[in-house]
Order: sequence, then C-alpha cells, then structure tokens
Amino acid sequence: MKMKFSKEVTIGIVTIISLTLLYMGVNYLKGINLFRPVNHYYVVCTNVKDVTISSPVFVEGFKVGLVRSIDYDYSTTGRILVEINLEKGMRINRGSYVALEKTLLSGAELHIQLNKYVDEYLQSGDTIEGRHPEDLMSTVQQDMLPQVIALLPKLDSILVGLQVLINNPALAQSLDNIERTTASLEQSSRHLNRLLQKDVPAIATNLNTASSNFSALSADLRKLDLNGTVTSLNQTVGNLNQMTVNLNQTTAKLNAKDNSMGLLLNDTSLYKNLNETVGSANSLLIDFKQNPKRYVRFSLF
Repeated sequence: MKMKFSKEVTIGIVTIISLTLLYMGVNYLKGINLFRPVNHYYVVCTNVKDVTISSPVFVEGFKVGLVRSIDYDYSTTGRILVEINLEKGMRINRGSYVALEKTLLSGAELHIQLNKYVDEYLQSGDTIEGRHPEDLMSTVQQDMLPQVIALLPKLDSILVGLQVLINNPALAQSLDNIERTTASLEQSSRHLNRLLQKDVPAIATNLNTASSNFSALSADLRKLDLNGTVTSLNQTVGNLNQMTVNLNQTTAKLNAKDNSMGLLLNDTSLYKNLNETVGSANSLLIDFKQNPKRYVRFSLF
C-alpha cells in the first residue's frame, strides 16, 4: 500500500532536510566535522579579541582542532570561556596553557603549549589557562609608535638641513672635485695596468736571469777546493810570518854596532870621517881643475 503525504507534511520534511543539509554545509565550510569524534575543553581567557568560532587550534604548528563556541562567564568578572574541539587522540598534559596569537590575515589563532614534563593528562571538559602574548601590532602601537612620534620633529630638522646642504654651491664643487679625482684614479689605474703588462714581465725576466746566475755561481762555489785554498792561505801566512821574523833580525843587525853595516849606520865618528874625506876629495878635485900644472908636468925632451 502506497503511503501518501499531505502537501504540508512534504513541505515540512523537505524543510527539515534542507535545514539539516544547510547546517552540515555551514559546519563543513567552517572546518567542523560533525561525524568525527572529538574531545572538548574550555580555555579561560580575559580577552578574546579577534578570536571567532572556527578559529584554528595548533600544537607545534599542526592543526588539531577548532574553536566551537565563545561564552562570557557572568558568574565572575572578566572571564570568558572558549570551547575548543580537539581530535580524539589529542591528549593535553596538565600544566599546559593556550596562547592566543594575533595574525595579520586570519584574525587570531590558538596555540597549545604542552607541558611535556608531566605524564598526567586532562580529561575532556577540563579547563585550560589562556594567555595573551604581545602581538606585533600591540608592540608597534605601544612601543614603536611613541618613538616615531618623538622622532618626527628631529626628522623635520634633518630634512631642512638636507635641503640646505643640497642647495649649497659647495656641494656641486665637491661633487666636481670627486669626479675629477675619480678620473685621475681611472687614469692612474690605466697607467698601472700598462706598467703591469710591460715592465713587470721584463723585471720578472731579469729576476729569473739573476736567479739563474746565482744558481750557477753557487754551483761553481760548490766545485771549488775550499780545503786546498785554506791550506794555501795558511802556507802564505806562514811565509809572511817567517819574512817578518827575518826582517826583524835584519833590522836588529843594522841597529847593532858589532858589524860593518851597523857601524856605518850607527857610528857618528865614522860618518864624520867619511864626510871629511869626501870634503877633502872634493877640494882636491877643485884644485886639480884650477891648477893642473901643479900636479902634472909634461917634458918633451
């Protein structure tokens, strides 16, 4: 027997099915899997700015869950409960906490910081402490912005000074001097390159030649009989010493008066007699030249 539904019942059934599909579709778009078993925990926060339903929950950078709901605890002041759904196999150590971190694009994210030093774990439905580390925008607004505002007058003075410096004619002169200096350096660099290309190879060749000559000289020195040379020098020195001894003996004999040379050199009376004899001979010769007849007589018969 075929059952027939009234128009109203049919519309009601279609509406229920549509709403169910819509609910499931919205949760799917939010990343909520209604058919996947989860554990839920409550994060106690004092500020949930930028945290929304379906905000992701991470553990060490890996997504493990989503924010399920956000409720204000009216039984106390300044307490907000954020319900998070985590995967069934995710266990949280006691003493862990959740850090709410703001991002530039996706609002806020929840990062679970596990306490790995204990082996006791929280149960589904337990509460976790929520913390609010300083985000980038808060740091900029609270710390850097006042410093930037304080620097604005100084920046204005710097810009005025820079404008004065740019308009100063001395700057153009300095730039011109720098350009000329750069040109001089470039010319010096070209000269240095030419020197390296022409003169340095010649110098290197001369050094190589000198090194070869020195090597040849060293080889010749190694070939010399140094022992024989030293022996000859020793003999020569010995001969010189003997000549010195003989010369000293001759000098001693000349200074002595027991020989003819010694008397001739040292006896003043002999010198005087010889001198007088020479003088008499000279007088005789002079007289002979002046009066030859006195000494020579010629007779023809």
